[in-house]
This record gives sequence, structure tokens and C-alpha cells, in this order.
Amino acid sequence: MGVSYMVRGQTRDECQAALDRLCRLLGATPTNPPTDRVGPGWVARAQAAAPANEGEGRG
Repeated sequence: MGVSYMVRGQTRDECQAALDRLCRLLGATPTNPPTDRVGPGWVARAQAAAPANEGEGRG
């Protein structure tokens, strides 16, 4: 599964802007667009980019 990130904002636009920035800065991929169905505010999620050596054994 790997690392995932969540952003939360008071508005859909604020949440989308934070998601876009996160993905741009970390090379992450959006997995869930902003939604207001999981509690107060807006939430979106992204998946971290896989490391270049993912799948290789350690040591």
C-alpha cells in the first residue's frame, strides 16, 4: 500500500489547492478528490510516489 497523505480544508477550493501543492512538492498522486462526506470540512488524499528500488529485498 505504501505511504498516503491527507489534506483537510474549510472549503473545497482550499482543500483542492492543498492537494495540488502536496502532489507537486512530493511527487504524490491524488487518490481521493476533495469530499465533505467524512466529517467537518473537506478532505482529500494522495499516495506517495513509489521509491525507485521498491520491490527489491533489503540487504
